[in-house]
Parts: sequence; C-alpha cells; structure tokens
Amino acid sequence: MDGAYFRVHHFARQLASPFPLLAAVGARTRKIEIGTAVIDMRYENPHYMLEDTGSADLIAGSRLQLGISRGSPEQVIDGWRYFGYCPAEGEDDAAMGRRHAEEFLDLLDGRGFAQPNPRPMFANPPGLLRLEPYSEGLRDRIWWGAGSNATAVWAAKLGMNLQSSTLKNDETGEPFHIQQAAQIRAFRAAWKEAGHSRTPRVSVSRSIFALVNDLDRKYFGRGDQEDDTIGFLEAKTRAIFGRSYAAEPDVLIEQLKKDEAIVEADTLLLTVPNQLGVAYNAHVMEAILKIVAPPLGWR
Repeated sequence: MDGAYFRVHHFARQLASPFPLLAAVGARTRKIEIGTAVIDMRYENPHYMLEDTGSADLIAGSRLQLGISRGSPEQVIDGWRYFGYCPAEGEDDAAMGRRHAEEFLDLLDGRGFAQPNPRPMFANPPGLLRLEPYSEGLRDRIWWGAGSNATAVWAAKLGMNLQSSTLKNDETGEPFHIQQAAQIRAFRAAWKEAGHSRTPRVSVSRSIFALVNDLDRKYFGRGDQEDDTIGFLEAKTRAIFGRSYAAEPDVLIEQLKKDEAIVEADTLLLTVPNQLGVAYNAHVMEAILKIVAPPLGWR
C-alpha cells in the first residue's frame, strides 16, 4: 500500500483530532503517504490548523496528503457551533467551510502578514511574520473532498487535488460511477482552464472485498450491496451512494474493469472495516494487492 488515510468525525467515539495521530504515524514510518479523508473545515481555525499541519508534515518528512472539505453527515446537529463557529451573514455552513478552506490555503503560501512587535521575545526576521513552523510544498498536497461537480470545479480553480468519496449529489440520475467519472473530467477541465503548472491528483474511494475464504464470504458474501442507493444528506439534497464490491476474484476483477471513475482516477482509497481488527484488514488489503491489483494494472 502506498498510504494510509484517516477519517475525521467529531462527537463520534473515535479519534477526532487528526494531527497527533498523523504526527505519530509520521514518526514511526518512512515511506507511505499519510492523509485524511476528510477534515471538516467548518470546525477548523485555519491559523491554528496551519501550525498543527506544519508540525505534523515536518515530523513526517513532507509526506502528508491532507483531504479537507465542508464535512459529511454529523453525529450532532450543527456541531461546529459548539466549537465557536457561526456562518457569517449571508452564508450557510457549507460556505463557511469553504471560507475557512480558502483562508487555510492563503496561509499555506507562506507569505508574512502579521506586524512584528518592536520589542519581541525572540529575534524576528525582517518584514511581516508568518505562522510557524512552515512546511515547504504542503500547499500542493491539499485535497478537496467534493460532493458535487460544482465544488470539484471550485477546488480545481484553487489548485487543490480532488478526493471523490463513495457518495455525491445525484445530479443526472445515472449510475454512481458514471456521475463520478464526469465529475473528475469536469475537475480536470477546470484545472487546465485555470492554467496551473503542475498535474493534479485525483482519488476515488471504494469498498472492495475479494472473497477468498469462508470468513470473507461470511462477512461480505451476502450480495446485498451490489447496487447504488439513493438517499438525502439534507432535506433537499438528493445523494447517490456507490455500491460495494464483494465477489470471487475473477468476478471482482471484471466488475472493477467496468467502473469508469476508477479508470479516470490515479489514486484508489480502499475503505476498510476497521472494527473487524488489524489481522482481518491486513488480509483484506493483501488479497487486493496480490490477487486483484495486478490483473487490473493498478501496480
């Protein structure tokens, strides 16, 4: 595996503050990418987040790949209010999350903006001061988790990479993977139009299980998740949830060949059932790497 990405959910019985974990993983590993999918920017102070991010990235040797977004369905109602944040006049919580993201991106440019104290505790460099520690190159390793075509285009204009999850707004009524592939193409077209100098990265998330033993068949061989599902994230937001893949390896490989979004993307994030334990998840990932990935040309 090339990396490990962590979910971030507040008010859930799990680790909610990602930066101590990212720093710890960075200190114990040497090669893998370490990321998030995603940090809910409605909860974040961009200035404080920049200091935490810079520290974790330097500890990891510049291996962070940070996925940020306006967030996903929450455990509580308007949880960001308990963190002291409130949308400005004329904006909703999603717009507030995007505003926080833009502030964070501006800070990542590393330009000085704060007037130095004429009698500082420590000697200052000349000019306006920036937040420290500063990690060079991190700006290019920020991803936006886009739930719609419009936010994918917005992310491209701002020079963020794209994370597309296992759900998105149902904008055309087509199967999930076709809508997601169209979202990726819209993102890349907007990126090209914006004139950015580097090539962006695009990831899609999938639940994929190769059924190679009786335990796999017991957990995932029921065949009840082979179709996309439709739901509502909010009262007026119709969403489409992508299917899971679970089949014998030869069948699984043929199914995945037909997933247009996987073909369009350059990075695949596997969602794993962490509640089933380390040993079983190691088995799940090993089966994908050794049996499924080679025939598909993923490695």
